[in-house]
Amino acid sequence: MDIQLFIQEAIANLYGQEVQTSLIQLQKTKKEFKGHFTLVVFPLLKISRKNPEQTAQEIGEYLWAQKSFISGFNVVKGFLNLTIASAYWINLLNEINQTEHYGARLAEENAPLVMIEYSSPNTNKPLHLGHIRNNLLGYSLSEIMKANGYKVVKTNIVNDRGIHICKSMLAWQKWGNGETPQSSGKKGDHLIGEYYVKFDQEYKKELAALEAAGLSKKEAEEKSALMAEAREMLRQWEAGDAETVSLWKTMNTWVYAGFDETYKALGVDFDKIYYESQTYLEGKGKVLEGLKKGVFYQKEDGSVWADLTPDGLDEKLLLRADGTSVYMTQDIGTAKLRFDDYPVNKMVYVVGNEQNYHFQVLSLLLDKLGFTFGKGLVHFSYGMVELPEGKMKSREGTVVDADDLVEEMIATAGETSKELGKLEGYSEAEAAEVSRIVGLGALKYFILKVDPRKNMVFNPKESIDFNGNTGPFIQYTYARIQSVLRRASEDCHCGLDPQSPAIAANAPINEKEENLIQLLSEFPAIVKEAADSFSPAVIANYIYDLVKEFNQFYHDYSILKEENSETKKLRLVLSKNTGEIIETGFKLLGINVPERM
Repeated sequence: MDIQLFIQEAIANLYGQEVQTSLIQLQKTKKEFKGHFTLVVFPLLKISRKNPEQTAQEIGEYLWAQKSFISGFNVVKGFLNLTIASAYWINLLNEINQTEHYGARLAEENAPLVMIEYSSPNTNKPLHLGHIRNNLLGYSLSEIMKANGYKVVKTNIVNDRGIHICKSMLAWQKWGNGETPQSSGKKGDHLIGEYYVKFDQEYKKELAALEAAGLSKKEAEEKSALMAEAREMLRQWEAGDAETVSLWKTMNTWVYAGFDETYKALGVDFDKIYYESQTYLEGKGKVLEGLKKGVFYQKEDGSVWADLTPDGLDEKLLLRADGTSVYMTQDIGTAKLRFDDYPVNKMVYVVGNEQNYHFQVLSLLLDKLGFTFGKGLVHFSYGMVELPEGKMKSREGTVVDADDLVEEMIATAGETSKELGKLEGYSEAEAAEVSRIVGLGALKYFILKVDPRKNMVFNPKESIDFNGNTGPFIQYTYARIQSVLRRASEDCHCGLDPQSPAIAANAPINEKEENLIQLLSEFPAIVKEAADSFSPAVIANYIYDLVKEFNQFYHDYSILKEENSETKKLRLVLSKNTGEIIETGFKLLGINVPERM
């Protein structure tokens, strides 16, 4: 049913004029008024040439007389509230129940390909809370785009070269005494992260000593022997020194193994991983190609620049005077390799909002270099995530480690579930699996329910709560629905199956049931909105609203003890489809749901 279409028809017949769809402002009726949909008539007054109340009354009378699914209407000032007939909602529920993959569209052969880059870790430290938000947003967005009929390739660019990598390498060389993940029992990324922190500690000691000897801070930094060694190590790496490259490969191998464990624990993955060490030379090649074509220019010192002042930006360095590359060069090279590998229609970069300007520049440069997705690239810019105690700093070792946080969330979920009696009768293995599902669900939902563009504070205690807008609250409702359906199936006297023939159009139905069906019917539009706005939060908060509505219905009405067979069937089908939408919506967020709880 397209109510907008019928309203356009009403206006054309009443006032002899076609009206644009954009002027038909239709919304859900507020709970304090009677009705299902509300038409805002103010944009239509130039066409009707009548006051708001009269316009609303005439449109309402036309629809009520001409359309059998309109069972009533009322006018409140400039708003027309339409009530939809019960038979319509029952037919709609039958349709939802019979639709496979409701709310999602599978990609067709010629569907556009969207490439989504997320994670982008550095190999000098383990993943932390900020990376968790990045990974969860990137993975969820990938699933949402798939559900909207796009082909999706999930990619990761690993920053495995540069001075920051050399700092941890040098620290391990100086103070590591041959320590390895095997000898220490530590994850490789954690081990390397400790040496990155160690470098910073020793560097600060050196600076303090130099400043105590009378040097200014700037002079001390210039005189630092430790930093000079790190720079020399970078120079040797770029020159291909065998010993330096061998150490770099060994330490990176440790880090990659550690990253893989964390990704697996978080439930995220990638179709293709790129490495900066492989892409920066490609970038240099594209920059030099652009220089030959006059897209870029060279200064007297040999450095290569892009003049973006005609585009309202500034001049951007692309190659230093010594020929070494910058981050922008690497991103150009990565784009080139990706375009070689895949027929990319749209490129989405999941990167924090501190890089907004970087991606403005990258979009222009890629366009000037002839990449078709250049101008249309999307920087999925998200806000920072902090703890109640404040910001985190990698160099000082004050970050919240991703592995520690996941472990803590699972443990807390287990303790809380046990205290509330939700693990009674479970084997040890079953209890551990439910704790894992609930702990990760709490973490993921708490992060994804927030508008990604906003900074947020992650509070572990608040996230694991079986009441309120939390993952565990929604997961528990899903488990409750599954329990009802199991009991209905096991009850030999029930004789009902949620997948049985359609509910009769004249079956008794109450207002709460109609409201629930209306909410279910919104799911496809919600999935589309989440993709259009690049916001998993749209789905998260819709699922919460659905669960609240279902719980009110569940509290007020019996399902299994209902005596009217058609009403019982309706409520079972309603419960089944609510559960399926919770499961589908949570899957789009990368969250699992337990069958029992």
